Amino acid sequence: MTDPTTARHTRRQSLEELRATEFPWTLRGDVVYLNHASTGPLPWRAVRALNHFDRLRSEPWRISVDYQFGVLARARELLAQCIGAGPDEIALMVNTTYGINVAAWTLPLRAGDVVVAPDREFPANVYPWLALEREKGVVYRRIPCRAGLADEEALLSALDWPGVRVLSVSWVSFETGYRLDLERLGAACRERGIWFVVDAIQGLGAAPLDVRRCNVDFLACGGQKWLLAPWGTGFVYVRRELIDHLTPVPVGWMAVRAALDFAKLCDYDLSYHPDARRFEVITLPFQEFAGLNAALEMFAEVGWDRVHDLIAERSGQVLDFVQRRRDLQLITPVDPDRRAGIVSFRPRDPEATSRRLAEAGVVHSVREGAIRIAPHFYTTEGEIDRLLTVLAVS
Repeated sequence: MTDPTTARHTRRQSLEELRATEFPWTLRGDVVYLNHASTGPLPWRAVRALNHFDRLRSEPWRISVDYQFGVLARARELLAQCIGAGPDEIALMVNTTYGINVAAWTLPLRAGDVVVAPDREFPANVYPWLALEREKGVVYRRIPCRAGLADEEALLSALDWPGVRVLSVSWVSFETGYRLDLERLGAACRERGIWFVVDAIQGLGAAPLDVRRCNVDFLACGGQKWLLAPWGTGFVYVRRELIDHLTPVPVGWMAVRAALDFAKLCDYDLSYHPDARRFEVITLPFQEFAGLNAALEMFAEVGWDRVHDLIAERSGQVLDFVQRRRDLQLITPVDPDRRAGIVSFRPRDPEATSRRLAEAGVVHSVREGAIRIAPHFYTTEGEIDRLLTVLAVS
C-alpha cells in the first residue's frame, strides 16, 4: 500500500523548490502569510496524506490494523525526535488543552497543594488548574508579570513557598513572544522536587527544545501552529520515570494492554500500558496524524536547525525595523534567546494598522491590543519587506 505520509524525496529540494511545491499559493503573490502563531498552513504533502487516508476510509476494508495504528506509532516517533524524548514517552492528543488536563488530573495533587504559573497565560494553561482548584481544593497562584512579560525571577522565588508542587508555564507567550528559560526553571524544579509542566505550542517548531536537558515532567503541544499540521493533532510528553506512578484520568479503552488483541476485548484486565499510551483516549483522528507525519517529515528533510535559523532571521528582520520606529512600541524582547518566531508590537492605532495590513494582503493577528507577526521558514525576505512597507506609512 503506497503511503504518502512516509514518502521520501530522492533529492533534497532547494528552499525555492520546496516553497513552490509545498505552499503553491505563495506563487500567486496576493497573500503574505505571517500568522503561524495562530494557524499554520498545511504543506501540500500533508494535504495529499489526508486525502490518501480519507480515500481509504471510504472503503475501510482496505485499511489494515497495522497500517492504521502504524500511523500513530510513526507520529510518536517523529514527535519524540522534535523534543529529545523517546516514543514511549509520547501520548497522542487532539490538542494542547487535553495534554494540560492530563497533567492536572493525573498528578497526585491534594487540597492545599500549590500550583504556580505566570499571569497572562493562554487560557489552555489556566482553566484546567482553575477547575482543579474548584474541585480538589488545590491552590492556583498566578505570579504577576513585570513590564508586561513573565517575571522569571519571581517564578523562581515562588518555588520556595510552602506547599508548591507544580510549576506550569507557557514556553513562549502567545501575547508577547517572550521565551522562558526552561533549562533554568526546570533545574530549579528538579532540585526542589516540584513537577514542571510546559505548554509548548507557541515555540515548538520555531525554536529547539530538549525536554531532558530542561527537566520537563509534562509537555503539551498541538500541531496546528508552527508544526504546520492539521487541527486535531497534538501530544503530551510524560517523563518516563513518572509513567508507572500515574493513573490515567479519564481512562480510554486502548489505555490497557488487553486491548491489543481485538479478538478478546471482553477479557477485561485493567493493566495499563507501561508507556505513555496509557494516557491516550482513543479513537484518535488517524487521518489527521497522517497529515502531521507528512509535515514533520518535511521539516526533517529541510533540517530542523535550518528551519529554526530561518525563522529567527525573518522575525529578526521585523524586530530590527520595529526597534527603529518611534511610532511602534516593541513588546517582544530583543534578545534572540528570549524569543521564538513571534514579534509583537503596539502601533499608535492598532485597529487602523491592522486594517491597512489586511488590505495589503498581510495576514497577521491582533492580540491584547498589539499586532502579532509570526513568519515561518519558507517566508521570504521580500514578503517581510512587504509588511514593513505598510508599517512605514502607518
